[in-house]
Amino acid sequence: MHPATAKWYDRRDCVFIEFCVADSKDLKIDFDKTKCGFSCLAGTDDVRHENEMDLFEAIDENESKHKRTDRSVLLYLKKAQPGKPWPRLTKEKAKLTWLSVDFNNWKDWEDDSDEEMGNFDQFSDMMNTMGGEEDIPDLDGGADDDESADSDDEKMPDLE
Repeated sequence: MHPATAKWYDRRDCVFIEFCVADSKDLKIDFDKTKCGFSCLAGTDDVRHENEMDLFEAIDENESKHKRTDRSVLLYLKKAQPGKPWPRLTKEKAKLTWLSVDFNNWKDWEDDSDEEMGNFDQFSDMMNTMGGEEDIPDLDGGADDDESADSDDEKMPDLE
């Protein structure tokens, strides 16, 4: 039996864990108040994967869910105390070789509000609809002549 490779990320009211197992079957997920268990058979050779962890904080096991796809199993762990960040997934500080942070989905949500994120999305959309460099106005006052070279732009002597 092998632990499945997993990535996790924190949100305001939940934690997501994605177990990277292709073609999983015989899936078993146990949600407990302070623990989470995962096991399945995966791949063409039916390798048994098992992971068990003591969670950093308590979860609402009745509201926690999972979703299986062809390439992974995503767990949604509903926090018992929403709004409290989890600096790590497990109670132990030890580094688990099979677990990593999903930086593509990670957000530092403590210091940004939903309104600010909406404003950022509008700003991003505006920037994406702008044209290329040729649309940028000339801010130098139109001085395109080479006569305005800097005083230190003298010709360098040839190397010997």
